[in-house]
Amino acid sequence: MLVAFVLLALVLGTTFEIFSTGLARASELEDHSRALVIAQSRLAVTGVEEAIKEGDTQGDSEDRRFHWTASVRKVDDGSDPAAPMPSVYAMYRIDVRVAWTGGDTRERSLALATVTLGQRQ
Repeated sequence: MLVAFVLLALVLGTTFEIFSTGLARASELEDHSRALVIAQSRLAVTGVEEAIKEGDTQGDSEDRRFHWTASVRKVDDGSDPAAPMPSVYAMYRIDVRVAWTGGDTRERSLALATVTLGQRQ
C-alpha cells in the first residue's frame, strides 16, 4: 500500500510539473503571437494613412503591455546625389520592434522589417 502511494505521488508530481510548464509555454506563445500582430499592423499602416516619410514613431498597445517603435529610413539606391532625380519614387526601409515583459519578468522583443516604395521627399 505504501509503495502504491509513493508511486502515485511521483506520477502526480510529474504530471503537475508537465502541466504547469505547458501553461507557461502557452502564455509565452500567446504573447509572441500578439507582438507579431502588432508589428505586422504597424508595418501595414506605415505610409497608408499619410505619405511615407523618414523618422521614428512609437506607441503602446491598448493594455500597455506591449511597446512598439517604428523607424522609416530611405534606402540608399547608389545613385549620384548630384545627378537629376530619375524618378519621383524612392525605396524606404521600415523597421518595427515590439517589446514586452514576459510572465517570467524577462524582457522580450520581436523585430520585423520590410522595404516599400513611396514618393521621394
